[in-house]
Amino acid sequence: MFGWILLIVVVLIAVWLWATYNGLIKSRNQTDEAWSDIDVQLKRRHDLIPNLIATVQGYASHESSVFTKVTEARSQAMQANSIDDKIAAENQLMGTLKSLFAVAENYPELKANQNFLQLQTELADTENKVQAARRFYNGNVRDFNTKIQVFPTNMIANALSFKAYKFFEAGEDEKAVPVVNFNQPTQGNHQ
Repeated sequence: MFGWILLIVVVLIAVWLWATYNGLIKSRNQTDEAWSDIDVQLKRRHDLIPNLIATVQGYASHESSVFTKVTEARSQAMQANSIDDKIAAENQLMGTLKSLFAVAENYPELKANQNFLQLQTELADTENKVQAARRFYNGNVRDFNTKIQVFPTNMIANALSFKAYKFFEAGEDEKAVPVVNFNQPTQGNHQ
């Protein structure tokens, strides 16, 4: 009788280990898949940037430092390998894109250009998709990190060297509250 009880306990522990391990693998794969969704949207963003620069350059060719910064930030973002490096590079790229759009604000002819408007719309759509993919990824990261931190699953996760993922958080410039100054004269309205 004792042998059967011992056998049942061993089988239950083995089933629990098997289910826990498979659950961790499934959760890790879902998180990796969520990151690949972000990667697809970031590639789309990277592909739009050269056309955007070329369009703005046609109207504001003397703003070369802005174009150089955007191009360098795009290159760094495309070359980033780790998730941490990619997050940092993408946040920097977003900051340089904001400066490119700030330049565009000074050129009414550019803002009326159909090609520029289409690129701006595509980039805005891509940014919305990046945000959605980022929320999906962060939800998977939360679930995976919780699994590897709670008892008793954490014993298996630690023994098999499962590592926590980092959240894809907004850059500091995205967190900042924009400053609006209504007293500043607009271009072409000098008094």
